[in-house]
Amino acid sequence: MKKKKGTRRANGETAIYFGADGRWHARVPMGYKDNGDPYRRHVTRPTRDDLVEEVRRLEKQRDAGSARQPGKPWTVEKWLQHWVENIAKPTVSENTYDGYEAAVRVHLVPGVGKHRLDRLQPEHLESLYRRMQANGARKAATAHQAHRTARTALGEAVRRGYAAKNAAALAKPPRLEEDEEEVEPYSVEEVQRLLLEANKRRNSARWVLALALGLRQGETLGLRWQDVDLDNEYLKLRRNRLRPKYAHGCSEASPCGRKAGYCPDRLQVRRETKNTKSRAGRRAVPLPGPLVAMLRSHAEVQARERKAAGNLWVESDYVFTKPLGGPLSPNTDYHDWKRLLEDARARDGRLHDARHTAATVLMLLGVPDRVIDQIMGWEPGTSARMRARYLHVPDAMLKDVARKIAEALWGASEPPPVDKNQDNEG
Repeated sequence: MKKKKGTRRANGETAIYFGADGRWHARVPMGYKDNGDPYRRHVTRPTRDDLVEEVRRLEKQRDAGSARQPGKPWTVEKWLQHWVENIAKPTVSENTYDGYEAAVRVHLVPGVGKHRLDRLQPEHLESLYRRMQANGARKAATAHQAHRTARTALGEAVRRGYAAKNAAALAKPPRLEEDEEEVEPYSVEEVQRLLLEANKRRNSARWVLALALGLRQGETLGLRWQDVDLDNEYLKLRRNRLRPKYAHGCSEASPCGRKAGYCPDRLQVRRETKNTKSRAGRRAVPLPGPLVAMLRSHAEVQARERKAAGNLWVESDYVFTKPLGGPLSPNTDYHDWKRLLEDARARDGRLHDARHTAATVLMLLGVPDRVIDQIMGWEPGTSARMRARYLHVPDAMLKDVARKIAEALWGASEPPPVDKNQDNEG
């Protein structure tokens, strides 16, 4: 049986014809090889409609520049590196990119990078997760981070037609168990000691914002004076301070031999702040009267520091700065918190525990849930879950509830009898 006369699509590129095997065939120009020679993709389908649909898909890939060359299938390593640098990096936040990049570089590429992308199986990933946790080398949360990264990256590969299935979506990640250590908010006595000790320090209002209002570290360090309205006693949270990231500034001919962060000529390669990613995060927070007075005093102290520093002052408009201006480093801020805990004789804890403390105080004061959600910056769809994580019921309150239950079910308890013969002197 002879071939029927070939037809061409309107763009004059793809030849479509009915073959002697009773199927429809097409040769689709897909671009050029590395050596400059053109190459075509031969596809076949039982019906012409099916063939046209496949041709359109291939041409879309070709026009988008995402089609691979025949004979050169993606490896998992090549795809992950391409995905994290060229697809993920321009579209996600810096912190999210850092998590993706670390998971790809440290775990996924060494673990499954040599497999062909279209032949990767769920079992390959499950084996990697087990190896990561062998002998307690990695926590389950680290394997989960690698799993989430792989699922996102492979999902994009499936959407682009490079793999038929998402192996990570089929793989079973390791079980995450609840942390045995329940977060315990600081007691009223501990908070009072912390506030007294904070008053002795520079930038004392920084710690009051954390303990009284539960502001996140990035929100506090990213706060600018233009966001603070002391006359109307509120502040607006719009941005987060990012952790600095550095690159070497020394020349390749005479490298300093240090890590980039300690290079004498280091270059800052990450922006200082980013806008809050959620609508709930962009919020107005009321300021208690004593905190308003503290911020007014802080502004006066900062003005004197600026005058004393003269030309050495780094202008930035940040509320909390270094002694010579400029934004505070999150790492320095963390170590200041640890010293504050030690000097106030408070138990050791994370800086984020101050946020748990503030949320619990709001609950104990009877503040409505909706107002707590706004002050804390929780999204409406997740606020109930966040309240369950952050609001902690003190033991004294639980004991009071137990007493009320006992009185309701068994009646008021009688006072213990007094032994009249007992010698109560002394």
